[in-house]
Amino acid sequence: MADRIVTPFTAQSTAAEVIEGVDLSGRRAVVTGGASGIGIETARALAGAGAEVTLAVRDVEAGDRTAADIVATTTAKEVLVAHLDLADQASVAAFVAGWAGPLDILVNNAGIMASPLARTPEGWELQFATNHLGHFALATGLHGALAAAGEARVVSVSSSAHHQSPVVFDDIHYERRPYSPWTAYGQSKTANVLFAVEASKRWAADKIIVNALMPGGIRTNLQRHVDDEELERLRVAAGATDSMWKTPEQGAATSILVATSPLLDGVGGRYFEDCNEAEIGKLSARNGVAPHALDPEAAARLWDVSVETLAGR
Repeated sequence: MADRIVTPFTAQSTAAEVIEGVDLSGRRAVVTGGASGIGIETARALAGAGAEVTLAVRDVEAGDRTAADIVATTTAKEVLVAHLDLADQASVAAFVAGWAGPLDILVNNAGIMASPLARTPEGWELQFATNHLGHFALATGLHGALAAAGEARVVSVSSSAHHQSPVVFDDIHYERRPYSPWTAYGQSKTANVLFAVEASKRWAADKIIVNALMPGGIRTNLQRHVDDEELERLRVAAGATDSMWKTPEQGAATSILVATSPLLDGVGGRYFEDCNEAEIGKLSARNGVAPHALDPEAAARLWDVSVETLAGR
């Protein structure tokens, strides 16, 4: 592997600290899930650095409230809001069709975690459909806009939960195997990393940089399907302490690093955590990247499967 990227930033760094000195004037950014959790702080940092930011959200009213709050707390004059439901391919297609002009930064931030078994109208398992297929359709649909920007960046927000499962190509949608909320989530988060690996390769000629990341443990609405007892069980099992929880401002820091830092110029297809590149195979509860998530053969296969799935074949 090429030299591991190490930065001056740490797990305690905030998005504001990471983006300090970066000027995004004239740049355009989209943040999915920009009206909750770390999405808010990701959007706030980008807007504060001068970018035109669009919050791509399911709840437009929440998006409008968030946009107003960002304008009130930064130098941004306007933050845009657009509807996007990643589990609904018609919604993704409508967002793509409504986009005009170049796009410099796409932050694939939205997601659902450990939900009960549910399926889209197509029969796709909901976590994979939302976390991976929705973002895959969005990013590939916006490829022309990203290429037009020149040196665009795509941010794929993953999780250390990817340790729990590779993409199980023989039964991605749990049609035959028993459903587990956590392995389904883990599979979708592995897919987020594999997307970064393959997109970085396929889009290199367009100077589009794609990386994945683990934001850290942050208490947000992402955990709405996980009750307090389960969260505590996971915390104890991981040997975690309350001090290991990040604030949303700290949780957004690695996304901002991947989206904007000049330290990552020309660097793609990698997985970051705590504002630094993760070590391969040295896995703990929240750290390290599993080899299955960086496997180039799995990445290429997932891309083809995703294209075929979205085409209805």
